Amino acid sequence: MFLATIVFILISNLLIIFDLAGIPQEPLYLVPAYIVLSLIFIFCLICPSFKRFPLAGLKNTQRGTALLIEFLITCVADAILLTTYLVMNGWDFGERTVIATIIIDIVVGNLIFWNGIIRVYITSKQIGLKWRLIGILCGMIPVAHLIALGYIIKLTYREYKDESSRYYLNEKRRGDQICATKYPLLMVHGVFFRDFKNFNYWGRVPADLEANGATIYYGNQESAGSIEDCGKQLAARIKEIVDQTGCGKVNIIAHSKGGLDSRAAITLFGMAPYVASLTTVNTPHRGCQFADYLLGKAPVALKNTVASQYNAALRKVGDKNPDFIAAVSDLTSEAAKTFNEKCPDIDGVYYQSIGSKSVRAASGRFPLNLSYHLVNYFDGPNDGLVSIPSMKWGADFTYVSPKKSRGITHGDMIDLMRENIDGFDVRETYVDIVSGLKQKGL
Repeated sequence: MFLATIVFILISNLLIIFDLAGIPQEPLYLVPAYIVLSLIFIFCLICPSFKRFPLAGLKNTQRGTALLIEFLITCVADAILLTTYLVMNGWDFGERTVIATIIIDIVVGNLIFWNGIIRVYITSKQIGLKWRLIGILCGMIPVAHLIALGYIIKLTYREYKDESSRYYLNEKRRGDQICATKYPLLMVHGVFFRDFKNFNYWGRVPADLEANGATIYYGNQESAGSIEDCGKQLAARIKEIVDQTGCGKVNIIAHSKGGLDSRAAITLFGMAPYVASLTTVNTPHRGCQFADYLLGKAPVALKNTVASQYNAALRKVGDKNPDFIAAVSDLTSEAAKTFNEKCPDIDGVYYQSIGSKSVRAASGRFPLNLSYHLVNYFDGPNDGLVSIPSMKWGADFTYVSPKKSRGITHGDMIDLMRENIDGFDVRETYVDIVSGLKQKGL
């Protein structure tokens, strides 16, 4: 990066550097210098830094970030050198050296900037759509464009550092196989989502678990259905895995309503002999009072209209018999009370839970930013959907505490946005959970 920065500054300001140094601006000197610098300049545009890239996908993100940093440094250096030259020459803008330097600065600056921004826009996973749009909209607004660029650089630089660190951490402990549990993992999704091949409900979590020795299967139950219907589907899935692999049992990790579906499979549909543990993540074990309120206040016609639209959409993504009303109704506090009475925990299965809290509406993505205040009013401190008291279940409860003003939302707990959050490493959170199961001999 140091070499590239020096080359960018030299080629941008060669004319005034020659003049300030008293070197004659003759073809004898300028042409060879420009030819050599131009070749090095092209090389530096292609390879602006020599950092190691443990993951192929990080290469262009890191190099794009390096180019953007070098662009800012070069712009500052250009401004200083050009101003110094103008001061020494009485602010004479008519000199060919000044005009030529300004033209070269613009051309070189654009080559560096566009090379860098295109790389990070194409390859970065942390910028997101919002900052891509902000960067475009602020591109021609003085000062605002520098602020936007600075934030994009911050995001992409951190992305490279974080992903590199995780890679080396996993490589360091690969031989320990800390997530190689006795029984495989069955990861169970929540309501209104499905297990898709090309879009993992659990984000980057499964890959890290597998890198540390875990064997993973997925629930594949319908996204919208009653707890009992989904529980029956999960029971069939558990039996299928056990019969096909001979693993004997599974360790279930379930998010949101998936935790209730899993409890139903264990207790109501006889899967206790085939389940070693159940870890529920942000699951509404005691329901949500705000769901009672919404279902009680919404007109029947409105509920039926919304339900029919959701059901139609869910059929298109794979649900055979979606039931929006049943799925939502089972999440009310009254329904949860009834469910808990008829679905007690079973001896021999280890139950534990994990939960988190958001601290402000803006922490969540749509629609969690809309529901946060409503849930807070009816249920208290929550993750945007589920209150903390409702999440607690089993022998142990782990609370993921919020950091700064960000908090950890319902979606953050499954890496929904694939976002690196200050003070919270979602992948390491699950590695800790699974390594804990291994330590318990499960």
